[in-house]
Amino acid sequence: MDSTVLIRVNLDIKEKPIAKSLRFNAAAAELRKISKTNNKVVILSHRGRPDGFEKSLSLKPFTPPLSKAIGRKVVFLDNADLKKAAENIKKAAKGSVFLLENVRFLDGETKNSSALGRELAKLGTEFISDDFATSHRADTSLSAITKFLPSKPGNLLKEEIKNLSLAFKKSKSPFVLLIGGAKAKDKVGVIRNLIRKVDLVLVGGAAANTFLKARGMDIKDSLYEPEMLDTAKQLLKNKKLAVPTDFTWEEDKILDIGPQTAKLYSFYLRSAKLIVWNGPMGMFEKKRFACGTNAIVKAIFSNRKASAVIGGGETVSALGLKNQVQHPKPNIFLSTGGGAMLDFLAGEKMAGLEPVLKQLKKK
Repeated sequence: MDSTVLIRVNLDIKEKPIAKSLRFNAAAAELRKISKTNNKVVILSHRGRPDGFEKSLSLKPFTPPLSKAIGRKVVFLDNADLKKAAENIKKAAKGSVFLLENVRFLDGETKNSSALGRELAKLGTEFISDDFATSHRADTSLSAITKFLPSKPGNLLKEEIKNLSLAFKKSKSPFVLLIGGAKAKDKVGVIRNLIRKVDLVLVGGAAANTFLKARGMDIKDSLYEPEMLDTAKQLLKNKKLAVPTDFTWEEDKILDIGPQTAKLYSFYLRSAKLIVWNGPMGMFEKKRFACGTNAIVKAIFSNRKASAVIGGGETVSALGLKNQVQHPKPNIFLSTGGGAMLDFLAGEKMAGLEPVLKQLKKK
């Protein structure tokens, strides 16, 4: 019987060109490896949050760049009729590579449907889970499918777990946790879970505004989260947590950390041995408000003694980080996960990750 590998990767990519995306390159690396064998390969992935079929979210446009990236023709496969898809795969020659249409077009994908999991499993003989960015969700093509096929994690998944787990081991000190981005609510779980292990928590971006407001500062019309003020007040009691002391304003809104804060944060980062960063320091998309984020990038990249784990879509897209995708530094790991990275660091249950790891432990 021919061996057919189903592999779940992440092609939920908005960047253009596609081939320069961190997620695309991560997926392509694993696909190059497994497509070198005579196994047939079926790529499973999603794009966006469609409600049924939506042409604009089809995975068909990914067929040419994937073919080029892995050096083998990738055949697009419609998923409207999974029985027919299974027949086409079975008839194909050894070594054939298929890209199945967006699995979120299928009814039950986001409901962790056992019925759908069983049907998807009929497309192959084994399953590789390599989509860390979606691993915090209970999707059928990540979780339920593992009930019906021998399953294992791919290399990307293993690397994500290995590098993010550094935050729990605290094998290196000083350990600096750098938190930015738009919402404090998304990051509070990480701070709470790691604050005993870190030496310092540096907060920036709009997330810092909530802490500043809780401290009693007049942040004028700056973005903040009223429902998080009590939580912020509690966290501010811990001396490990640092917030900005100066800012770059536009009219009545804080849109970046100020030069003194950038200088201070950079000092801490240059002397750190372990750095975990999620979220930019300001509205980096505009040059005037990119200074704080640029200073952070420079400080981290100049610290060759530190192990740095950086994640979050905006963070990876921040000015200066794009070169890291094409020319990675050995001491810097870029996570493909945003919400998944935060959930993992917060110690939350990872519904799409646990089933495949459970199978791995049994072996």
